[in-house]
Amino acid sequence: MNRTTATWILVFIFCLISPIIIAQEVNIELGPDEIALNETFTIKVTISNDKIKSYDQFPDIPGFQKQGISQSSSMNIVNGQMSSSSSIIQYYKPSRKGEYRLNNFSIKINGNDFSSSGKTIAVVDARAAQRQTNAFDPFDEMFGNSREEPEFIEIDDEAFFATSVDKGEVFVGEAINVSLAFYMAESNQAPFQFYEPGRQLDGILKKLKPSNAWEENFNITNIQPERVSINGKNWVKYKVYEATFFPFSEGEITIPPISWEMIKYKVAKNPTFFGNNRLEDYKTFYSAAKSIKVKPLPPHPLRNEVSVGVFQLRENIKTLNAETGEGITYNFGISGEGNINSISKPKTNQIQKLNTYDPNVRQQVNRGMGKVTGIKEFSYYLTVNEPGKVNLSDHFEWIYFNPNLAKYDTLRPQAILSITGESKVNQAISNQRLGGIYDLIEVENNKLSNQRYKYYFSIFINLLLAVSVILIAVLIMKKR
Repeated sequence: MNRTTATWILVFIFCLISPIIIAQEVNIELGPDEIALNETFTIKVTISNDKIKSYDQFPDIPGFQKQGISQSSSMNIVNGQMSSSSSIIQYYKPSRKGEYRLNNFSIKINGNDFSSSGKTIAVVDARAAQRQTNAFDPFDEMFGNSREEPEFIEIDDEAFFATSVDKGEVFVGEAINVSLAFYMAESNQAPFQFYEPGRQLDGILKKLKPSNAWEENFNITNIQPERVSINGKNWVKYKVYEATFFPFSEGEITIPPISWEMIKYKVAKNPTFFGNNRLEDYKTFYSAAKSIKVKPLPPHPLRNEVSVGVFQLRENIKTLNAETGEGITYNFGISGEGNINSISKPKTNQIQKLNTYDPNVRQQVNRGMGKVTGIKEFSYYLTVNEPGKVNLSDHFEWIYFNPNLAKYDTLRPQAILSITGESKVNQAISNQRLGGIYDLIEVENNKLSNQRYKYYFSIFINLLLAVSVILIAVLIMKKR
């Protein structure tokens, strides 16, 4: 019986046997106390009777560099009792001679923390023959065979990481779509896996977002493959970030080079059926920098206030016919592509026969297909005081800048109200606050006061008193 036949017989027996499950154990095994410069140090975590479903990062060791991770598993059946184990090994490469300390550490395996007391590691001169560690094949011991650690090779990849912008030149306030994506050719044979994309993006966003721009983040939560064609070649695109920026001021916006780390596996040169056939390693890709020129808006009295984009008016009114003094609800909606958050309410020209009040505001922002679109709606309550036709375009207007046409435009209503009934202009005036002296009536003292004649009145009284005194003195003298 050859080895392959025996292997499949054992697998068949394993499927038929009801094994006795042994309690789960976790063991952390550290490498030797002394290694040479051309050897590797390992930390091996073995879990019995379970699979390694998740694991935390292994600790850093001063003077060493992480070289990759490998995993292996084994299964034994003895007297009807099944036992299994899974192992994960982190490799470290020393960078120089010396004595280094691996401090106490803990690592999370399958959601549970396991600790190790660490050790001191001595690194000596390189040796002629590198010490080798056997990679365990579960059937080697069964068949009395042994083999050395498998040789792993790196496969050339067809992949790159890139920053994309949809425009190289924009006006102040105009949308710029920016995305980061990992591209892999459909013909690529190198095995890749994403490495902590959330943590990497946190660091990227700190240097990516311009300080002089409003950001609308598309908030990508799931990295989905997308087939694209570049120069006639098919690629799979994995978009990891997308946002639209709206610059506040003229000048230049620079997107710096961005680094992106991927797990790239090395594969075994001679793969086995149950053995470890790939070794986890890392590769960092870099995107090229991008620059976008931001131009000022053309001269206009409101160029520092207007919104920039492609917009349309969506007005809504329940009825065009009403009585004088009757309330009317009118919705002035602005929809289109641009910075919806920056849209201000329309300008109103006050006319005597039409009364308006501050509007209620509602907005909706949509992010998708590389664009930011939406609607901002201003709901007005109107009353009209005189009968006749009222053209709302005489009262409302909204000015914006269209970057596609490179010119300013104005949105005005089309609605015309038909008002019937008696004039209520005088009633409206009487209902208005008159302001000024009228506001003081209720709070001022009601005593009369004339400051203009106060001085002359005092002089007249004093003269009258003086004449009276003189007259009395003359009468007294005559009497004597």
